[in-house]
Amino acid sequence: MSNLAPPIIECHQIHAALAITDLRASIDFYVSKLGFVEAFTWGEPPRFAGVNIGKVQMFLATGKPVPTSDLGSVVFLVGDADKLYAFHTANGVEIIKEIDDRPYGIRDYTIRDLNGYLLVFGHHQINAGEPVKIERVEVTARLEKRLAALLEDLAKHKPMTVGSCMEEIILHTNEGVGPHTKATLRHIQELKKQHGIDYDCHASYRFTEAG
Repeated sequence: MSNLAPPIIECHQIHAALAITDLRASIDFYVSKLGFVEAFTWGEPPRFAGVNIGKVQMFLATGKPVPTSDLGSVVFLVGDADKLYAFHTANGVEIIKEIDDRPYGIRDYTIRDLNGYLLVFGHHQINAGEPVKIERVEVTARLEKRLAALLEDLAKHKPMTVGSCMEEIILHTNEGVGPHTKATLRHIQELKKQHGIDYDCHASYRFTEAG
């Protein structure tokens, strides 16, 4: 054993790499059936490729497939596993383990790809953990009309009550982070257009009630 202390290691990305028999067939499967995006191919003829899901890139390389019988050859944490599951089942993808809430706090499911690899897709369970007993109280709050409409629509989208949606926002804000996934943020942008919210996030300091 070396007496050297381990260095501080920065790791910005990690790429799974799978050996596959037919590169083009595998790319087509990941793109058309699983919803990935083809990023690149390399070689003449191509023997290596990258496919993206969100900002995560996975490599495919021509070779002898080596699938395993473990939980999954590759595990993906996504924004909404239920929507992806619906897309995969509609495309006839082979489901090995149905979607469900797991005791480790993830809601996930497992599929098998063309070369026998198991892929797991899941998202964090927002209601995981022991129930927290609370007492709710009524508060008086006046909100800008368009923001109030957006909040009501956002609560329906999540789905939550307006009060629980506000509780979530406050709890996250107090920790210096936001509660929304990227998919929810995209939905909020659409709601802003729908309700004509054309001011920035600092506008509340300038709000003046008409009349």
